[in-house]
Amino acid sequence: MGKVLIVDDATFMRATIRLMLERNGFEVVGEAENGAVGVAMYKQCQPDIVTMDITMPEMSGTEALKAIMAYDTKAKVIMVSAMGQEVMVREAVMNGAKSFIVKPFKEEQVVQTLRKVLSV
Repeated sequence: MGKVLIVDDATFMRATIRLMLERNGFEVVGEAENGAVGVAMYKQCQPDIVTMDITMPEMSGTEALKAIMAYDTKAKVIMVSAMGQEVMVREAVMNGAKSFIVKPFKEEQVVQTLRKVLSV
């Protein structure tokens, strides 16, 4: 289906997203706990798509997105945000994010969004 890198500072959220994706045929090639680790893992794992939390310590999702897009202009990054982060989501989309998922989310929403972005 597609190789996915999950970037989120919450262990529970990474595990939740991993379970949803693996149940639906995706291969999770890596997990990162902050944006800096996410950028390094992107270069190492070369995933087809990335789920990126916006708010994280050390390096935010938006900063990590910019670094990934500078490294690979064809990168497919989906931002994961909490309600009320519309300004950050807009900024992320302007910086190359292909889509976004708002927490709390349902499994079918996550899977559908990743499939849609991968098919473009």
